[in-house]
Amino acid sequence: MPHQPTAIDRREFIELTGAGLLIVTAAPLAEAQRGGGAERLEARLHIAEDGVITILTGKIEEGQGALTELAMAAAEELRVPVSQLRMVLGDTDRVPNDGTTAGSRTTPGTFPLVRRAAAAARQLLVAAGPGKSYADLARSPELAAAYKQTLPAGTTVTAAKDWRVLGKPHVRLDGRDIVTGAHRFPSDIVRPNMLYGRVLRPPSYGAELTAVDLSAAQEMPGVTAMRDGGFVACAAPTTFAARQALDTISATARWKTAAHPSSQILFEHLRRNAKEQVLANAGRKLKATFQVAYVQHAPMEPRAAVAEWRNDRLTVWTGSSNCFAVRQALADAFRVAPERVRVLVPHMGGGFGGKHTGEAALEAARLAKEAGRPVAVRWTRAEEFTWAYFRPAALIDIEAGLDASGSIAAWDFTNCNSGASALASPYRIASRRERFVGSDPPLRQGSYRCLAAMANNFAREAFTDELAEAAGQDPLEFRLAQLDNPRIKSVLVAAAERFRWAERRKKRRPGAGVGLACGTEKNSVVAACCEVEVDRETGVPRLIEIVQAFECGAILNPANLRSQVEGCIMMGLGPALREAIEFQDGRLTNAKFASYRVPRFRDLPKTELILMDRKDMEPVGAGETPIIAVAPAIANAVFHATGHRARSMPIRAPRKG
Repeated sequence: MPHQPTAIDRREFIELTGAGLLIVTAAPLAEAQRGGGAERLEARLHIAEDGVITILTGKIEEGQGALTELAMAAAEELRVPVSQLRMVLGDTDRVPNDGTTAGSRTTPGTFPLVRRAAAAARQLLVAAGPGKSYADLARSPELAAAYKQTLPAGTTVTAAKDWRVLGKPHVRLDGRDIVTGAHRFPSDIVRPNMLYGRVLRPPSYGAELTAVDLSAAQEMPGVTAMRDGGFVACAAPTTFAARQALDTISATARWKTAAHPSSQILFEHLRRNAKEQVLANAGRKLKATFQVAYVQHAPMEPRAAVAEWRNDRLTVWTGSSNCFAVRQALADAFRVAPERVRVLVPHMGGGFGGKHTGEAALEAARLAKEAGRPVAVRWTRAEEFTWAYFRPAALIDIEAGLDASGSIAAWDFTNCNSGASALASPYRIASRRERFVGSDPPLRQGSYRCLAAMANNFAREAFTDELAEAAGQDPLEFRLAQLDNPRIKSVLVAAAERFRWAERRKKRRPGAGVGLACGTEKNSVVAACCEVEVDRETGVPRLIEIVQAFECGAILNPANLRSQVEGCIMMGLGPALREAIEFQDGRLTNAKFASYRVPRFRDLPKTELILMDRKDMEPVGAGETPIIAVAPAIANAVFHATGHRARSMPIRAPRKG
């Protein structure tokens, strides 16, 4: 496929949209609240007089494939090749507000809007008569006027069984630019006469600045240094000069530190500061507590932004999953109308739920206003580790009882601190209570890929194995007997059959074990079977093989879906086996990749995926749910190998001796 541009500059966009037909859609309020758009007319599709078609969306491309998926959706309904489309994403001056790129909402939320708008354009072409082209439509003001209101009633989209573009593998539209280095990530943006900014950070969490002297830094050539309350920063013509200026400022700073709990007493702290009693006193048959550590998102590209003021109008290039929220935050900070702020998000180097906010954008804009020149702020890896928000730690208490037949009769599940995602058990239970209890978290926490669902599914599926053992049943058969959800059953059976579960469970290798887990979140379902080996000297498991079955309705792009599921498995390995934030006296003690171990290539297991295509169902999000089965399957395999129940992440078995 020939390379196609995936971003358009302002002049080109004006040339495209200056004449032509604009197809618009109106999203209902309920749809808007889910990130589908505002309750107003939204420009979604533009047809230029030369036939070039531009698709507009507020979603962000951060490696998950939204760019290509949405282009395929439009191409399918327009009956044109993907190469005929131009895509504009994440530019607040051009696109509708499609909400945050999060929660696997692009597929169920924005994807249908793009399809409907494209289908409306196609119906207009059909109504215009034989031999007419999209360019002809663009030259017809009468026809264009009819489609500048709400979406016409009765607009239908192509059934999955009739797809010609969707459902087929398609390479990433921005792939060539990425592999050749032509793509400019947020940290690559350079503006004329630009300065480079650095921000003074506290020495520990909760520390307050009591004094600082900027005079020496302000005397350095080309340096702008500023203080606004607790915000102290500098900008200089080079990154080296900016570091020198910041070092000079830092040497004069005086701080008042605050007491802060350490990671060694994290779970005691969460229980002690829970908003209500955590552990119920039901006195049921089985009881267990699970612990999940804080982790960082660790994207390849740390936070970055470039800010430029011109005639009281602010333009910011940054990496964020929510360009409109960043625009509003900037407008609020500088007391200007949102219309005077433009936020552009070039396809960024990963987010995983960690870039919903705009810290670097605010810092760059403050410095740019002070300096009167464009300023770039690029967080270091240590800053990203320390000052970005974390995936919440979790303390989970479970109590349950079995009836005489070995079914789950009573269930009490309490998540403290991390959240309510995937809180409800999918199993058939006569009496149940499932709740989330807040606490007083010692670290800043926020969204993460599948957020609390990862912790909740880990605890539930590991404990389900304990119930199966108490019932004297095979873990697979126990789950199938308790499940009513046919979709979860289907993926569980598919994974177990491909893995040869019954055979391998009976004939395990010395020092190895097998485990399985399943679950549902974001309306998709997943199951995994795996084999691990445990290093008895260190207690660290090693994932040898994993078979994972996943179903998310009708598959839109098999190539991208495979990448998403593989990425979830690899990302899930980190918190399951190694990743954990450590802190003492308000300081992180492992804020670098040398000591914070994300998965490496040598950690790659043998992986087999079963992607179940349901043409009879609407497509749903696929970027998160595949992560939730990894850790519990490993924990259950560790028990099979060692007889030790793993109830914390990272997962460890007892050391030899």
